[in-house]
Amino acid sequence: MRSALILSGLVMICAGVLACQVHPAAKPQIPVTLRYLGTAGWEISDGSVTILIDPYVSRINGPPPPGGSGSAPPGDRRPKVGWDDIATSDPGAVDARIRRADYVLVTHTHYDHVLDVPQIALKKHATVMGTESTENVMRAFAVPEAQLMTVRGGEDYDFGSFSVRVIPSLHSPLDHKHYFSSETTPSNLKAPLTLRQIHPEGGTLAYLVRIDGHRILVFGGMNYLERELVGLQPDVAVVGAAASRKEIYDYTARLMRVLGNPPLVIPTHWDNFLLPYDASQETAIAAVQQFVHEVQSASPHTNVIVPKYFEAITLKSLAD
Repeated sequence: MRSALILSGLVMICAGVLACQVHPAAKPQIPVTLRYLGTAGWEISDGSVTILIDPYVSRINGPPPPGGSGSAPPGDRRPKVGWDDIATSDPGAVDARIRRADYVLVTHTHYDHVLDVPQIALKKHATVMGTESTENVMRAFAVPEAQLMTVRGGEDYDFGSFSVRVIPSLHSPLDHKHYFSSETTPSNLKAPLTLRQIHPEGGTLAYLVRIDGHRILVFGGMNYLERELVGLQPDVAVVGAAASRKEIYDYTARLMRVLGNPPLVIPTHWDNFLLPYDASQETAIAAVQQFVHEVQSASPHTNVIVPKYFEAITLKSLAD
């Protein structure tokens, strides 16, 4: 009997050891977080990979969009930058605001979306995904070809820890629907470039980022192709919310319907990007409340978060 008990104990110990080997202790999962960089810029990270979308942190005192208005606040010491001035990214702002970048997804090539991307790509060795126009800007700044990924919309790429579906889209209807651009950045440019040279739209994209079970749809402006959004069913939609959305028929309600009333909507590109970070955005914050009301009216169960600069928005685990 004593031998049997000893044998039984040894069997249990071995079984326990094997169980530990087969089922190691699960590592704590870091939740996915989003941080608003201002304008249409975002950081999406799960701790192991960091994806930036339209990161623009230099906040230059540049020209307003077509049909737009705006000027530097009183006492602003930033130099005025015109279309024919050299477009210069602020290295101090990039170093202070961009902690990490593995991938950068660019929706279109306007300066408030792409100005800082070459420096980020060179400093962080990030892969840049964007249109041919965007990639030609990167080439002008000698970003290595191995870091460039040219897309046109329709691609669906798997990167292992996350995947990206590239969505054909439309630019915001600026200047009371008179905005139109078919211009593309040429391939033979060499930096330094003027603001005008880095500014051709080159077509507009949106991105569906799938990461840790989340489906995060991010727009870079105030328009979309409804047919391209059918079946995406994101749990997070980052939606352009500036005033030009009002030029689009039934903009918010149609978007909520085609996306299946996403659980979380976050407005983007609603702030006044002509102002520095420390200037008051009170007017823009008041204006975006109408967009919040539009979402809540069209999709009562959708939560809307108006983001603050650089504050993390933590996504709940889909298992909760």
